[in-house]
Amino acid sequence: MDLYHALSQDMIPITPKLVEIATSCDLCGCCDTQCHFVTGMRPLPVMKALKQLVRDRLQTGTPPTQVDPDPDLEVLQAVLGSRWVTNDPAVLLTYANDPYPLAGMCMPRFVAMPGTKNEVASLVRVALDRDIPYVVRGNGGSVFGFVFSQGLVIDMNRMKGIQIDLENWTAVVEPGVTAFELQQEAVRHGLRANTAEPAATVCGNIVCTGLFSTWANVYGVNADHFVDMEFVDSKGDFFRLNQSKAPNAFCFEHRLKDAPGICTQARVRLHPMTADEEGLIIPFETFEEAAAFARDLSQRRIGLALGVLGGHYLSTFMSPSAELADRVRSGLVQSLGLEYAVLMIGDSYAREAVISMGISVIDQDLFRMLMLGLPRLADGEWLDLVAGLDSEQPPYEILFSPEMRPLLEAVLQPGPETAAQAVEMDLRPFYTKLYARPEMTDMVWLTMFRIVSARMSRHKHMFAFLIYVPLHRVEVITGICTELERIAHDHGIQADFGFLTPLDLGKRAILEYDYYLDHQNPLDAEKIGRARLEFEPYLDGLSASTPGVKWLKYIFSQGCARKEAFLYT
Repeated sequence: MDLYHALSQDMIPITPKLVEIATSCDLCGCCDTQCHFVTGMRPLPVMKALKQLVRDRLQTGTPPTQVDPDPDLEVLQAVLGSRWVTNDPAVLLTYANDPYPLAGMCMPRFVAMPGTKNEVASLVRVALDRDIPYVVRGNGGSVFGFVFSQGLVIDMNRMKGIQIDLENWTAVVEPGVTAFELQQEAVRHGLRANTAEPAATVCGNIVCTGLFSTWANVYGVNADHFVDMEFVDSKGDFFRLNQSKAPNAFCFEHRLKDAPGICTQARVRLHPMTADEEGLIIPFETFEEAAAFARDLSQRRIGLALGVLGGHYLSTFMSPSAELADRVRSGLVQSLGLEYAVLMIGDSYAREAVISMGISVIDQDLFRMLMLGLPRLADGEWLDLVAGLDSEQPPYEILFSPEMRPLLEAVLQPGPETAAQAVEMDLRPFYTKLYARPEMTDMVWLTMFRIVSARMSRHKHMFAFLIYVPLHRVEVITGICTELERIAHDHGIQADFGFLTPLDLGKRAILEYDYYLDHQNPLDAEKIGRARLEFEPYLDGLSASTPGVKWLKYIFSQGCARKEAFLYT
């Protein structure tokens, strides 16, 4: 889409790489279904338009514009070969944009894709010798404008090595390995990795954010995830974190810091799974009740993945389309009174412990029924009927009771075909086939592969606030949410609670609160720019004054730090 826009606006000429990109696409449509599932968008019509535009320009008789010679390029190509370093504008443009609304376009001079750690070190030494600024890019882009350079972009996507060490419960991964790829390999060996969103690179996510998810309840964050990591420093030399003279990346400093270097390898921890793991969703009417319940489970060491989910997250978790997610969210909250829910993945003992508490739960069978019947669940008439029942119980307790399941199944008619009704007619055969796969309704698989959180920005770009908080002080957490909501409201920004996950046996937690913006709308960029003048000093002050509160702004690039260094300071 960026390429078509740039070419149509004469921002770039027809170049050899652009011709190669346009002519090599056979319009198979694979990208259309993949992209629709994650983002709700369909790139195939844009690709058709790009192919036609390139064809039309070439038919005028003008040959592709050859890129300018550059002595720095020749030196870089001497390291990697001409195939893996370029200054072709059509390639550079794809590394120049980002959904972060406050970042403008930034064209690099070169893009390089090293295949080995020695090539990474050589690139750094060339950049140092020739005074070329550089930045490292894992996979895709950053959502905060951190992957831009006017010099060299080093794309690690070719370094895909994974070695599973069963004896030591670890995996050695190279920096191009994505979360999905590592999880797939770990599962083949009966193990699990704690990973980020499917497309995020494992090494990059550890270094940048310390890697958190609902599994952080038992697997931790930051230095908990790895045994050792290897870096290339700013001089092009290697060091490992376990070396006695290595830079101390395990400490935390309350300031903005650069990463220790370019990660070229990480030995990450893997975890055993049991065959009886399943998910439960426990509904609540208030945030305070849900947070207290999650904390109690964490303190009692009940469950593996744990998280308090808001209505937006829960409806997105289940819905094939953003439009249906909006309707379901409205029904869950307004008709059923289900404002928050605790998601727990646990073994049979954990599930029995929760169910024995006598509270309303959505188990795996009911979740599959609701997910495959979701278009009918959003029907307002019968939701209103349930909500109108004369009972002191919350409506969701009536709807999700065992006695109601036969009626629920009759009304919802759950099945892959029903779920596929949420998307456009021509996509329904694909979605029907997709939802027939058992993993697509399996809470354990969906949570483990982080399929849902990748879809959170289907309707607008998500500007996420990630804040470590003291879980025993729920009033601090609700105060943060209330203030961020007020700031968003004052500036006309859509906002919503994301999730809250216990850490360290419930003593701490990580909170995500989200703003939603149209990153292509200049007015939205102005809104977040004005809001920033309020939320930054507020969160800075809270991080400095309240024990247990730490904004991810200061942990960014300190992902190798020990969690104790920032959770208890």
